Amino acid sequence: MNEVLFVTDPLSGLQAEVDATIGLMAASQDLGLEVWSCEPADLIVANGKLLARARRLELRPRHPSGFDHRWIVDPVWFDLVETTVVEVARFDLVQLRIDPPVDERYLHTTYLLDLAGTRVVNHPEGIRALHEKLIALRFPELCPPTYVGAELAGLREFVAAVGTAVVKPVDGFAGLDVWLVGNDHAALSLLESATQGGRRQVIAQQYLPAVEHGNKRLFLLDGDLFGAVLRRPCADDFRIGPPIAPAEIDGDDRAIVAALRPHLRRRGIALAGLDVIGGRLIEVNVTCPGGMHKTDALLGTDLSHTIVRHLLASTSVPAPTPVSAEKPTSVRQPEGVLT
Repeated sequence: MNEVLFVTDPLSGLQAEVDATIGLMAASQDLGLEVWSCEPADLIVANGKLLARARRLELRPRHPSGFDHRWIVDPVWFDLVETTVVEVARFDLVQLRIDPPVDERYLHTTYLLDLAGTRVVNHPEGIRALHEKLIALRFPELCPPTYVGAELAGLREFVAAVGTAVVKPVDGFAGLDVWLVGNDHAALSLLESATQGGRRQVIAQQYLPAVEHGNKRLFLLDGDLFGAVLRRPCADDFRIGPPIAPAEIDGDDRAIVAALRPHLRRRGIALAGLDVIGGRLIEVNVTCPGGMHKTDALLGTDLSHTIVRHLLASTSVPAPTPVSAEKPTSVRQPEGVLT
């Protein structure tokens, strides 16, 4: 039987009704794989081999709620079958699924996984090379006006030039510590807080009113677009909320994917999530790309299964079908690929 190892944050902290990692685990089990997990602290190098104190899991049944992006699942969502020390090279695939930021813990994990002896998704070297928030800046023609720095005068000047800016830490994640700064009397104090008094690097981007019509999450497998979903800000928050509808793909989206594709493939980034607003690239999620499990629950798609099939048998399973230029993204496809 094929086996897959998920290197994750503590299982007790995962949200079984929405977490993309659990969706990938469930898809792996559905496809006949044994599902194993470990945390970064469970990795061991002995005699030149990478080992893991791993747990074999059996996931309990789940089904979509039928009215939103959540799944119905038991509060205890898995059963523990066994715990043992195993050589990581024995697994057909290792999925690196710990949440950002890419801090010391994350970096140390990538260095250990360099010794895995089997395929790791995403590739540790690729994660180290492609910063989620800064890689987009290699393509300034695809991004909104952007300023990166900690110096208050430069940031204040940028905000004055663009009118309103979204400001977030370079090492931020999950929408935490994101600021909406306007060209008004409160700007300086907000920027002082965002930069911790000029000591922390932040990214400031021109606020795009098009966000009111939605933020697209484009799902890529080995650089090819295989699905997309639309998300909008919550009524009382400018930050992006959960998925709400299928996203229609346009020429701007295709241009962004085409520009990113060779870089992602060269760096071994098999799974990525691009965030796009009004045809402008905002972020490239590579550390722990998510949103698939929520999308599958909401739209009845099969993204998680498509990912697992592709990663495990990319030489024998057809590559993901790129989204057609003529047709909008559909809600359901029997093979799990949005076309």
